[in-house]
Amino acid sequence: MAAESAAKRVKMDPVRIGTHNGHFHADEALAVYMLRMLPDYEASTLVRTRDPGLLETCHTVVDVGGEYDDAKKRYDHHQRTFNTTFPDHATKLSSAGLVYMHYGKAIIAQHTNLPIDHPDVELLYQKLYDDFIEAVDANDNGINQYDNAKLEQAGIEKRFSAGGITLYSMVGDLNHEDPLNPGANRATEAEPQAEEDYRFGLASKLMGTTFLRKLHGAANAWLPARAIVKAAFENRLNEHPSGQLIALPRAGIPWKEHLYNIEADAKLADGNKILYVVYPEKDEPGSKWRIQTVSVDFASFQNRKSLPEPWRGLRDADLDKVLGQDVEDGAIFIHASGFTGGHKTESGVRAMAALALAA
Repeated sequence: MAAESAAKRVKMDPVRIGTHNGHFHADEALAVYMLRMLPDYEASTLVRTRDPGLLETCHTVVDVGGEYDDAKKRYDHHQRTFNTTFPDHATKLSSAGLVYMHYGKAIIAQHTNLPIDHPDVELLYQKLYDDFIEAVDANDNGINQYDNAKLEQAGIEKRFSAGGITLYSMVGDLNHEDPLNPGANRATEAEPQAEEDYRFGLASKLMGTTFLRKLHGAANAWLPARAIVKAAFENRLNEHPSGQLIALPRAGIPWKEHLYNIEADAKLADGNKILYVVYPEKDEPGSKWRIQTVSVDFASFQNRKSLPEPWRGLRDADLDKVLGQDVEDGAIFIHASGFTGGHKTESGVRAMAALALAA
């Protein structure tokens, strides 16, 4: 009976989230969505207002109120004294970053069914901030990804504007009347906020579902790939005596970011780092195989060691001839820049890797 009464109270008296009304932005739209992903906020109502009295009645307030205090569930970032950043980052947080910093691990743990203190939750927590949340924080705080003055000094100009197709611009567009349904106004005299709140709901869903896709991809593709790359890295001495070749067991594994991180964790000296990666092109018997160079770092187009210059740009029989008797016939190509190549067989591509390492 007591449990039934408690359940009724929860339904009748849900947690209330407060944020500001008027023009809305990507950060509070995402902050509200993330909160509602948690069981404690699942039945929450939303109040969009700048009235301090109404905000005082809210359990949690984001992006308004002039106060950041986790103990009081107040997450504003507009006060002049605010300078909080995500651990080991320099970008000032927005309301989205604040909510993520305090609740992100709980959201990830719930999505992955992992304990909140599991190492994989920590990995995903850092990954999602780096890949998504930080950009939202920077956008809301007016922080450019690049120093425009230095770009201008270097003579670098934009080739086109991407402003119209960013996530933030799409949220901004939702502040305006629906062009496909002009004149539709959900507001009434009794509920003057209804239309605006409806459009905020669309913005919150846009930001939230994008975050969920990022989380799902990181948890179900990026994270499993780490274990595969780590296993390949630990087996590197069995692939080649130099320890500078790794072989991946299947196609489509996102390996680059993991490899750099794993090398850093292992404190690998520059002269011992991985130079080549081999992997099948497709997940089927008899697949062709690829060899790919490892770039100097994640953002670089410079290879640690390009494939030999005499091979570059050659195909098929011409390439077989240059490779010689140490590699079985069946070579397919070497890219003109020397960053990748292919062979019809696994043994063939491994032999190509051995020759390239010896060159």
